[in-house]
Amino acid sequence: MPDTGKDPQTFYYPNKLGRIILLSLEEVIGRNGINAVLNLADLHHLINNLPPDTFDLGFRFDDLGSIHQALDTMYGPRAGRGLALRAGRACFKHGLHEFGTILGVSDLAFRLLPLKMKIKVSVEAFAELFNNYTDQIVWVEEKPDEFFWHTERCAACWGRVTDSPCCQLTVGLLQETLFWVSGGKYFMVEETSCIAQGDQTCTIYLSRQPLE
Repeated sequence: MPDTGKDPQTFYYPNKLGRIILLSLEEVIGRNGINAVLNLADLHHLINNLPPDTFDLGFRFDDLGSIHQALDTMYGPRAGRGLALRAGRACFKHGLHEFGTILGVSDLAFRLLPLKMKIKVSVEAFAELFNNYTDQIVWVEEKPDEFFWHTERCAACWGRVTDSPCCQLTVGLLQETLFWVSGGKYFMVEETSCIAQGDQTCTIYLSRQPLE
C-alpha cells in the first residue's frame, strides 16, 4: 500500500465534510461561539481556518468528538446536544448543495417518487455516501414502518464516554433529510443506542410515518 502519511489507527471525514460541519455550527452559535468551542477543544489550528473544500480525508474523527465534548462542557449536555442537533440540520442544507448530485436526490426522477420510496432512497444514499467517502461504517436496517441507522464506527461520539446517546449531529442530519424529502413533514428520529455509553453501535430510529 502507498504511504499516505496518515496513522492507520486514525479515522477521517473528507475535508469538505469537516468544512460543512464547522460552517453549520458557526451558523448556529456564531463566529465567537465556534471559536470558543474550538479553543476549548484544543483545536486552535481550525480557528478562522476552515478545512479546504476537497474530498481529501483530512478531518479527524477525534477532532469531531472533541468538538462535541466542548459543546457539552461549554453549554451543558442538554443545551450542547440541542445545538449539535441544530447544526446537524444545517449540515443537510449545506451538504445538499455539495453532495446532492452524488446522492441522486436532486434529480427529477427522485422528486417524482412516492414519499415512502423517497425516504428509502435518501436514507440509503446517505449511508452509502458515508461508507464511500468517509471512514465511518454505516448500515441501514429496513422494516415496514421504520428504519434503523446503525453506525459501527462513529465520528460524532468518537473518543467520548457518556451516560446517554450523544450523536445529535447525525440525528439532526437525518431529521432534516426526512423533512426535506417529505416537503415539510416531521418524523420521529431518535438515537436509541450509542457507542459512547457502551453499546455496540450508534443506532438511530427513523419512523416512516410523519407525525400528525
